[in-house]
Amino acid sequence: MTSSNGSKMLILSSPSGAGKTTLTKKIQQKYINFKISVSHTTRKPRPNEVEGVDYFFISHEEFKKKISKNDFYEYAKIFDNFYGTSRDSVNELINSNNNVLFDIDWQGTQQLSKFKELKLIKIFLLPPDKKELKKRLIQRNQDNIEIISKRLKAYDNDIYHWSDYDYVIINDNLEYCFSQIEKIIISETK
Repeated sequence: MTSSNGSKMLILSSPSGAGKTTLTKKIQQKYINFKISVSHTTRKPRPNEVEGVDYFFISHEEFKKKISKNDFYEYAKIFDNFYGTSRDSVNELINSNNNVLFDIDWQGTQQLSKFKELKLIKIFLLPPDKKELKKRLIQRNQDNIEIISKRLKAYDNDIYHWSDYDYVIINDNLEYCFSQIEKIIISETK
């Protein structure tokens, strides 16, 4: 599955805390021709995040201007902040003959799926269960209890969207999950 020039377009989605960002980075490290589509967001950077690497951090006003100019392939409001995929940055990656990795939620996947020229490989990741998800969210120590609560509430809605995807993988073990994704990449590039 490729875009019109042959680039592969791989989406990883999951409920917050199920491992999509970690797995996206592992794919990019192992497969140098896969480049992560860096999203724009209105949320504040976490201590370990780098501008232009993890996200492009912009104000709510800037984000709304980009929406009005139709600058995004997809965007969504999640937990009081906006996230969006820039058309220009994705097209630049494609025009440079890179494969594109998307680390986005189900809302973004639904919007991206409307662009038929983007032939997408869609993978939905799930944690083994909600109890494990809560443990992971607490262990990663990035959010306060109120945000963790919101993420756990969203999980109940998020999991109903697995049927919009080509593949569903339970991330019970990171290395095994990564090997399953690699098998999908190989099978989709034949």
